[in-house]
Amino acid sequence: MPTERSEIAERNLRVLEALLFASSEPLSASQMATYLGEGANVTALLMTLQQRYAPRGVNLVRRADKWAFRTAEDLGFLLRREEQETRPLSRAALETLSIIAYHQPATRAEIEEVRGVATGKGTIDLLMEAGWVRMRGRRRTPGRPVTYGTTDGFLDHFGLESLGDLPGLDELKGSGLLSNRLPPSMQIPLPFEGALRDDEDPLDPDDLDGADEPEEEHE
Repeated sequence: MPTERSEIAERNLRVLEALLFASSEPLSASQMATYLGEGANVTALLMTLQQRYAPRGVNLVRRADKWAFRTAEDLGFLLRREEQETRPLSRAALETLSIIAYHQPATRAEIEEVRGVATGKGTIDLLMEAGWVRMRGRRRTPGRPVTYGTTDGFLDHFGLESLGDLPGLDELKGSGLLSNRLPPSMQIPLPFEGALRDDEDPLDPDDLDGADEPEEEHE
């Protein structure tokens, strides 16, 4: 017969399952813990739920420090039609997104150094509107330029658990998204996905205006 402990664990698993299915965004363990009994090991419960869903049509996946149900990779072809209807990113946006992902925290000047062409406000705004890029802070250098980094939404959209799952730079260069002439500071993965680095200051209240950005380049 099931013990009281196993019954509580099963109830907690059902609660986690319900929360994850009902949420439109990935949830962190701390967000879900408030709905469980005192002393519940949320991480262990999520791992158990992940194992249970591993052979099913939807899988429980981790995105940074958050969790979500997503279509199993081998059934991704079922969503191909929906993906084809989505407007593809321009080459400028793809290059900019790639550089930010591998070089974050990156300033616009650093992005331009890698691309070899001016990167205007429109390209970065597009990536921010998609929820893949965010302003992180301001670099402690003359002019205090804004630094950019990727979001949890970026990881979720591209099926990555962390930045460590990004393809290697050689593979990225082979795809034609980046020039073979890369600065030596390019590295992967970088550990600054959330907190500010020592050379970054918090954003100013008026940073969302983006008034100091140049006009978009034409490509």
